[in-house]
Amino acid sequence: MGRGDLSDEEWARLEPHSPANRGQGGRWQCHRRVINGILFRQRTGLPRRELPSRFGKWKTVHDRHRRWSADGTGERIPPAVQADADAEGRIDWSMGSVDSTACRAHQHAAGASTRAHSGPEDFRSAKETGASSLRRGPGTLARRAHLQDPPRRGGRAPPARVCHHARPVGDAPQMIPVLEEIRVPRQAGGRPRTRPDHVGGDKAYSSRRNRRHLPRRQIKHTIPEPRDQRANRQRRGSKGGRPTGFGKTIYQRRNEVERAINRLKTFRAIATRYDKRAYVFHGTVTAGAIRLWLRPG
Repeated sequence: MGRGDLSDEEWARLEPHSPANRGQGGRWQCHRRVINGILFRQRTGLPRRELPSRFGKWKTVHDRHRRWSADGTGERIPPAVQADADAEGRIDWSMGSVDSTACRAHQHAAGASTRAHSGPEDFRSAKETGASSLRRGPGTLARRAHLQDPPRRGGRAPPARVCHHARPVGDAPQMIPVLEEIRVPRQAGGRPRTRPDHVGGDKAYSSRRNRRHLPRRQIKHTIPEPRDQRANRQRRGSKGGRPTGFGKTIYQRRNEVERAINRLKTFRAIATRYDKRAYVFHGTVTAGAIRLWLRPG
């Protein structure tokens, strides 16, 4: 086992949720070796052609990662891994935070073909297909990732869900879509867990829409009100509504999502985007989140 590879304990957690081996002749053998190759490239950020030979053919690692990123396999594994953590009491649902970070794209991430493709990309929606490649221009070599995390108990905070958008997209409109992505199944049966008890966010997530939506879902929130919104509310008098509540003590826990971002960006292929396609980069970030959830403690 090399540095950064899955340990026997981590593989035992992941193996039940890995794709089944289908097809005549067992074409999907050695899942563990391929996944270790994906994680090695994710951790180091090196070109896929430079993968060490102990992971097998580089094209096998790349094709399987691309296919799993496109056909939904990468989206099905995180809830299953989180369900195991939730059953063991390793998820703290009392407080969840949302934040965003900019992922600078390398110049090699630009230039992907915009023509139609056949294969696993067909699983993507038309909207996702149109935003899958980067074009050169001011402010285009960057993506914005929005994270929401009910942290693991003990202070170590892997993200629960990650969504990607183009850089010009504001933070406030993405808060509700990110929260709606949370779905942690219960091993004992019943409806999956979809919301934390409390949500924290910075001033960028302050909007009337967000403040109305969270109470409807019975979610308490701590989001500071920007100065311009406060002045506008006071100018309107009684029509502006009541002042928003703010607790400084519980707001301090928002650093948990910032620590989650820092932990994700220890992977070089996440801190800098090298993937030409957005769905492949999303699969890279999802693999990083899975890697953090598999670590014990």
